[in-house]
Amino acid sequence: MILDSLEVSPADFAAGTGWEIKPEGACKGEVCVPLGGGEFDVSRAAERLGMAIVADEPRGRWAVGPEAIGDRALTTAVAPELVLNDLDGNEFRLSSLRGQKVLIVSWAPY
Repeated sequence: MILDSLEVSPADFAAGTGWEIKPEGACKGEVCVPLGGGEFDVSRAAERLGMAIVADEPRGRWAVGPEAIGDRALTTAVAPELVLNDLDGNEFRLSSLRGQKVLIVSWAPY
C-alpha cells in the first residue's frame, strides 16, 4: 500500500491491505489482531500486523505491508550485505549503493 500521508482512515487501510478495522482489532477472514483500542493509527496497526513502513520522505510517500504474522516476511527494507563478482570478475558490494533505491532481480534454473 503506497501512501501520501500516514493519516489513513480505517476504510482506506482495509481497501489497501484487506485488513478490516473492527472494535476487536484488525481482522481478515477468521483472524483478528488486537490493536489496543483508541483511534485508528496506521503505524500502530502496521507494527501489530508485522508490516514494514518504508518512508520516501523527500517525495512524501510511504509504503506499508505486507503483513508478517508469524514472522514470515521482511520487516525492513534494509538489505543485508551482499558481495558478488561483476561480469569482469571485480568484487561488487551491495552496500556501495546504500542510500539509493535498488531493485534486485534474481533467477534460478531449478
